[in-house]
Amino acid sequence: MIRRLLTRPPPPFHLEPSRGKVRFTFMGTAGFVVQGQSRTFVLDPYVSRAGLWRTAFGRLPVDAERVRRYFPEADEVLIGHSHYDHALDGPAVATQTGARLLGSEDTRQIASAAGFDLSRFVTVTPREPVECGAARATAWPSRHGKAIFGRIPFPGRLTAPPPWPPRIGDLPHGEVLHWHMELDGVRVLHIDSADYFEEALAPADVLLLCAVGRQYRQDYTRNLLERVRPRVVIPCHWDDFSQPIEAPPRQLPGVDVEGFVEEIRAGGAQPVVLAPLQSWWG
Repeated sequence: MIRRLLTRPPPPFHLEPSRGKVRFTFMGTAGFVVQGQSRTFVLDPYVSRAGLWRTAFGRLPVDAERVRRYFPEADEVLIGHSHYDHALDGPAVATQTGARLLGSEDTRQIASAAGFDLSRFVTVTPREPVECGAARATAWPSRHGKAIFGRIPFPGRLTAPPPWPPRIGDLPHGEVLHWHMELDGVRVLHIDSADYFEEALAPADVLLLCAVGRQYRQDYTRNLLERVRPRVVIPCHWDDFSQPIEAPPRQLPGVDVEGFVEEIRAGGAQPVVLAPLQSWWG
């Protein structure tokens, strides 16, 4: 069913300005590369995807080869919260591209554990913009969705560097943020977990929106679209990240992409459904 919903975009990583000002590449889970004319943002990268057994019972190594292959360039790496499927690969992506790493104090603890050069880490203050060349990024306070059986998985904060490589329980969600970016005249909002504070939403042209767990917040999609007023919504966090990113995409159990697409259309926005590693220009 997911295959018939997918947009058929061109191959990733080759910006074509004539197609649009900003290129959006879905990197699976909640990850994106948002590439403008002069700035490249990477959001919540997670391509290591350790597999179900290792994730549940073992330690979670970073797949350095996949990081090099799929993130050839970045200027800023933005982390929304500190769960493994959002933050594990962030320090490695920033290290190998020379990018800055932006996030909460919890993410800073992860960066320290991973051996990241903390002189290139920016601990953000919610609602205060960070200048990124000609672009800017602003972290807004958010909250984690009740993603598993109506519960928030692995809550808590990090007050010291976790073990490295970590186990799944070593990385609680920490402070939860969502990101608003402005680049090349395009406003982008990234919500990486299916909840939010209504007073902490900014208008955007393109909304990158979490699908998993949306059923646990009443009118999740409708309320959000009324406040943000995007013209395009790209669903994320719908794909099964227990399998390699190169595998044919399949939905996570309990995620209804088709129903999500219907809600997006009913809210007056255009849904653009991308498989991991596919792109769309806006």
